[in-house]
Parts: sequence; C-alpha cells; structure tokens
Amino acid sequence: MSVDVATGNHVATASGHTPMVERLRSVLRPDQVRDGAAEVNLYRRDASNMEGHAAVVCFAESTGDVRSIVAVANEFNVPFVARGSGTGLAGGAVPMGGAIVISTSKMNRILSVDAVNRQAWVEPGVLNLDLSNQIEHLGVHFAPDPSSQQTCSIGGNVANNSGGPHCLADGVTSAHVHAVEVVLPDGSVVVLGGEAPEPPGYDLRGAFVGSEGMLGVATKVCVKLMQNPPGIATMLLDFADVAEGAQLVSDIIADGIVPAAVEMMDQLCLQAVEAFIHAGLPVDQAAALLIEVVGLPAGVDSQVERIRELAAQRHVGTVRVAADDAERALLWKGRKSAFGAIARIKPNYYLHDTVVPRHKLPEVLERVYEIAARHELLVLNVFHAGDGNLHPLLVYDAREPGVVERVHAAGDEIVRVSVAAGGVLSGEHGIGLEKRDLMPLMFSAVDLAAQADLRRAFDPLMLSNPDKVLPSPAGCGDIHSVPEGAWV
Repeated sequence: MSVDVATGNHVATASGHTPMVERLRSVLRPDQVRDGAAEVNLYRRDASNMEGHAAVVCFAESTGDVRSIVAVANEFNVPFVARGSGTGLAGGAVPMGGAIVISTSKMNRILSVDAVNRQAWVEPGVLNLDLSNQIEHLGVHFAPDPSSQQTCSIGGNVANNSGGPHCLADGVTSAHVHAVEVVLPDGSVVVLGGEAPEPPGYDLRGAFVGSEGMLGVATKVCVKLMQNPPGIATMLLDFADVAEGAQLVSDIIADGIVPAAVEMMDQLCLQAVEAFIHAGLPVDQAAALLIEVVGLPAGVDSQVERIRELAAQRHVGTVRVAADDAERALLWKGRKSAFGAIARIKPNYYLHDTVVPRHKLPEVLERVYEIAARHELLVLNVFHAGDGNLHPLLVYDAREPGVVERVHAAGDEIVRVSVAAGGVLSGEHGIGLEKRDLMPLMFSAVDLAAQADLRRAFDPLMLSNPDKVLPSPAGCGDIHSVPEGAWV
C-alpha cells in the first residue's frame, strides 16, 4: 500500500486513485466505488455531532460484494465500517482512521415473508417503515419503531439494538431478530441464530445484535413479525406539573397495565411540535403524556377508563382519546417529528439517551432542568417514559461563543446524574463514539476486558468499526452541529 510516511495519507497512483481504491474497483463495478472528496465527505459523519475520516465509500449490493470489500480491507490492513441510513446519534457509523465505508443502502430487498410463522428475511438496507408497509396487508408488522423509522434501516436497527415508543410492550430489536447472516471481519460468512425458536448452541446472535458493527457486517436478517392488534386506543393527557405526569407512568405500570407506548413531551417540546403539525396540542401545560393501549376492543376500553381514573389522582388537565386512525396518526406524527420541529427554537441541538428507573423520573427530570439552567441552556424533554428512557434535548446556536463547551458540559452532567440514579448510559442510541469513554461509569476494568476479549474473538485485527464502544485514550473526533432533520 502506498502511504506518505510524513502524513500517513494514502498516495494516489497515476490514475488518480490509491492502490486500495484500484483494488476495490477490480473486485466491484467501478460505479460502486467512490473516492471523490465531495462524495467521501458526505460519509464522514452520521447524525451525531462528530466527524471522522473515510478513504473511500463502497456501495455493496450483495453478500458477495461485502465479502470482497472486507477482503480488500484485510489485504491493505485498513479498517472498515458498515453504514445504513446514517441516522445514528452516537457516532456509531463515523469512519475512523481513513476507513472504507461499506454502504448497505442498495441492499434493500425483502427476500421472503412467512406470514404463517411470522418471520421475514430482509437485507440490511431495507427501511424500517417500508418493511411494515409492505407486509401490512398480511396483518403483521415489524415492532421496533424508532422515531426515524421512515429513514432508518433494519441493519442500523440491528447494530444499535434500536427501540422506539412501542418497545415498552414489545421489546427492543433483539427480541425481534431470529437470525443474522454476517460477513465476519476475516471475510468468512456465518449465520448467527436460526429460524427455530430456540436454536442450539451459544447465543451469538444475541452478542451480534447491538454490537454496533464491531463484530462484522450484517448482510441478511431474519426478523420476527408481530400480529396487528385488533383494538387500539391512543390517549393524550396533559398536566400542569411535569412531576405529576411522570408519577402517573409508575402508577399505570404498578396497576398492572402495560401500555404499548407511553411517551412524554414537556411544554417547550409541545409548543415546537404544535407550531409544526397543528394538532391542537396543550401548549399551555407543563407536560403531556401520549399513551397507547392495544388488544381486544373490550380490554382496550377498560384500560382507557382505568388510566382515566389513575390520571385523575395525579391532577390531570384534559384527557383526549383519538377518535379515529387519522387523529391517532396525527398525534404520533407530532411525537415522531419532535426533533425536526425544534429548529424553530434554535438551529442546533445535542441529544442524550439515558435510562433511569421509572420511579426516579421526577427526580432526574428536576436535575436535568437544573443542570440546563445552570449552564444557561434551553432543554426540551421528549422521551419514552414507560421504560424510563430519557432524551434530554439541549438546543443552542453554535455561532454563540462558548456555547458548544457549555452544551457538552451539561450533557456530561446529565449522563452522570442518570447513572448515579441507578440508570444506564444508553437506552437505544448505542454507545458509539459519544459515550465510549463513559463506559467505566457502569463497568469495571474486568467487565470491559471481557467485552474486549469478545470483540477480539470476532475481530483479532480490530478492523471492523474501530474506536467505538470500548474506552480508548484516543479523542472522539471533531464536534459539529447535528444535521438538520436528524431524528431520534
């Protein structure tokens, strides 16, 4: 490989391409390999606030293509990182060290659907919502529903073990993946898991889901499908006190009701969303809960009435039940458009993703507001209240001197407060670059060493998405604003 020893940069040949790029063009079609500065720069970042450096972008169209790319990476001892839609918010798809970016966006076929056994084989570039839309006529759906589900890919869901509003009842991605075909870092192909409910052997599928691309590249996924519920009720409840709304969440679960989803939006978020979608949201209230219950119609009705009763004990303002599918869709559009709507307040935002015990929600939310105020920042809260998955959203204008430093200081405090309350670093966004060096807050040196040993068992050369998840003395990249339209 030709490398400038002074700079460490790849040296172009007479053709204008490095030997590695020429080798990639020999194993793929030339149009699948892009090394122009403008194109490569588009893949320096995901939806996080960090940037890295890529040498080349390869658009894989098959398992064979991925194998060929990984083989070249091994030949030149260059790292590689798989990338789907790039909607990740923790820097998990940020290329490091002049990596080869393996884009799976063109691997977007639904390969087979078995409605009887409720499973489907799909390629990693299939978009989350596209899958559910394509199989809706069969009365089934794919349960994980991140707010970015219109644009996020199944491969990205697998990498980050994604959740979403409805993971409270249905579980996160790991509960909905039977098997994964993987190109390992040495170029070999394996299938982890199987179509059987309990395949024999070690659960390597479970190890792979949520590994953030550090154990190889997913090329096919066998997903579990869920039956569409016969009855659905979507409720919007508002409160003059954020703590009262947060307490109601624990009350509902303690009463034996497990809604499909329980989401909370505070006043600033309600105001931003209402200006965007005009759904009649209670913008004068401190907070609102979006609660959805599913099941047989009679059971749904009884749960709605019981939630009304519990809410009355927490000084609920108004209780609104969506009258039809159109109103239900509008309410959910508000929740899932929240992060796009905040551009009306400030041009930039920094989003965290922590989880705290439900009964600690009022306490931690109070601390979040206090931290933001002390750093002279605005904070919006919109989050999965049912499982205590917080998404504090610090909004700012990056042009203001010193504001980026205040934002990151506040974010660090919020993470530490969450963990101190018995919580965890991340609920669904992953660790990536963002929280890599915070892992010792949760894990001992022995724990981290065990995770590193697992990683080396899959990838002895450490070529697959390096510098992610596990702590490193290396820096975490350059800080920039989150791209407009990035969702959680």
